[in-house]
Amino acid sequence: MDKKDFYDNLYQFYFKNQSRVIGAVIGFIIGILILSIGFFKTLLLVITTGLGYVIGSRWNIEEDMKTLIDKIIPERFK
Repeated sequence: MDKKDFYDNLYQFYFKNQSRVIGAVIGFIIGILILSIGFFKTLLLVITTGLGYVIGSRWNIEEDMKTLIDKIIPERFK
């Protein structure tokens, strides 16, 4: 098997098992973070990343910054 066949097989494996590969990579990264910086710091990092993802997924490109700020800041602080 030459290099091209190897990469073709690897490419096909990745796309057949994409969610499993991504899950394994995320688990590996979280494991390294727990071992290197500790459990609670890793937990904080995962929570803030999740919040950033949720906020980013709700961001509508057509909305301007003022509309977003109006949604976030309560009425009594305006």
